Amino acid sequence: MIIDRLSFALAHSGKVVETEIRQVLAEQGLKLSHAHVLGLLAKRRRLSQQALIEELQVDPSVLVTVLNALEDEGLVTRRRDPADRRRHVVEISTRGTGLVAQVDSAVQAAEAELFSGLDERELATLHRLLDRVKGARVDTCEE
Repeated sequence: MIIDRLSFALAHSGKVVETEIRQVLAEQGLKLSHAHVLGLLAKRRRLSQQALIEELQVDPSVLVTVLNALEDEGLVTRRRDPADRRRHVVEISTRGTGLVAQVDSAVQAAEAELFSGLDERELATLHRLLDRVKGARVDTCEE
């Protein structure tokens, strides 16, 4: 029966986790799409706008909307690439880096509560299995 299917259980669990993460992000004034872009920039420091579009697999207009919001809040900066004036380079600001650290701590605390019923070995197994499944999904920063 459908409600007994693994994919159904994963979808339900995913919704529970997503709701918790959205709440944590909202407390910091962020949407999931904002956090996704900030997280990528925190890892890589700077990316071209085109590289972000390709990495996130989103329509350029969606990314522009997200970047406008992040730039308005002083979390990222966009500028023309001096080497190629047709390209825009996006960098995370000091304020953005600080916010990513705050959000990461809040998400870590939420995860600790969400997964409190699992021991370290089970968590490692879950993480490993989800990484294997992850190859079939598409990352996106669309709301």
